[in-house]
Amino acid sequence: MANSPRVLLIVPAFNEEKSILTTCRFISEHTKKYDYVVINDGSTDRTEEILTENHIPHIRLIENLGIGGAVQTGYKYAELNNYDVAIQFDGDGQHDIGSIETLLAPILDGSANMAIGSRFIDKSLSNFKSSALRRVGIKTISNFIKLKTRRRIFDTTSGFRAVDRAMISFFAKDYSAEYPEPISIVSALLAGFKISEVPAKMNPRENGKSSISKLKSIYYMINVILQIITLRRPRG
Repeated sequence: MANSPRVLLIVPAFNEEKSILTTCRFISEHTKKYDYVVINDGSTDRTEEILTENHIPHIRLIENLGIGGAVQTGYKYAELNNYDVAIQFDGDGQHDIGSIETLLAPILDGSANMAIGSRFIDKSLSNFKSSALRRVGIKTISNFIKLKTRRRIFDTTSGFRAVDRAMISFFAKDYSAEYPEPISIVSALLAGFKISEVPAKMNPRENGKSSISKLKSIYYMINVILQIITLRRPRG
């Protein structure tokens, strides 16, 4: 990879009027050597107005595609603009900007095509702790990913990840609309890509609403497992 790779932060946002400006200003202040683009996923609040008024680089989706569709839009943008690395970075302030260098390391040294920022490798780093029910769900999904791919991934639902150019192209063409974080991991492993987990700090969500409530956790887990079971290794 080039000595000075072009890195893009993909920031999906849906109804993040309370946090998106703070997040973008924080990115601008701390990562001047990296570009970023907000994917406004059909927000119905003032998110689009805030992005436009503050001249924040963004793509407006006219309807809500969900996290999978929004992130895939970012990968398409990264591929069209010849970025070497793309990093998914949440618009709600949960992801720590200081963990980006750690996240980039296995991509830049060529040891991985995808690096996942994990809450479970060094638990002392994160102020954010999932509920007990969600931790059980994550562990269960991790077990099924191990059975399917023979690889153990601990933080299966982490949206804080970096990918190289090959995976940008892969995800630009094929990225799960439903349960994208764990399903994209399985798809990548089945396609022969290398994945690494690195310790990352996660912060509590300050505003907005999580896409997975406590009541949806069991439903989420069952449906993810069913999709994992039915996924097939790509031909050719």
